[in-house]
Amino acid sequence: MAVYPAHGVGVVQNIETKKFADGKRESFYVLRILDTGITIMIPMGNAVQVGLRGIMDATAVRSVYKILKEREVELEPKPWNRRYRQYMEKLKSGSPFEIAEVLRNLLLLKSEKALSFGERKMLDAARSLLVKEISIAKSVTEEAVEADLRRFLNL
Repeated sequence: MAVYPAHGVGVVQNIETKKFADGKRESFYVLRILDTGITIMIPMGNAVQVGLRGIMDATAVRSVYKILKEREVELEPKPWNRRYRQYMEKLKSGSPFEIAEVLRNLLLLKSEKALSFGERKMLDAARSLLVKEISIAKSVTEEAVEADLRRFLNL
């Protein structure tokens, strides 16, 4: 299994070699994303550059939980569209720590005011990405991870 930025956890189903018109051959990971079922072909030579990574380990899970539990965060008052762009970049990074920051910050913001439609969708996406990966990392159900999140996020 591997994590592809902004799409989430996937299963490497195969490694395929393609021949191009110029005669060059290149090998690709064939990754099927668990949540959506889409298939993505990632050039093996570019896997690190595009952000493909393994599932987080137990230490990373603890760090993510620590980020989510943090409440003394200074949220800068920004227009929603600037905040949206900033958070979208964090989601696209594929870093579980940045995704955790997005989830935490949007939940804190939601406690102060109504989120825009785009922010609500982003909140759902961040939660989904983290829940899926943490459930696999901890070998527990997604429901168990959701219960953990509700417990320490006061949802």
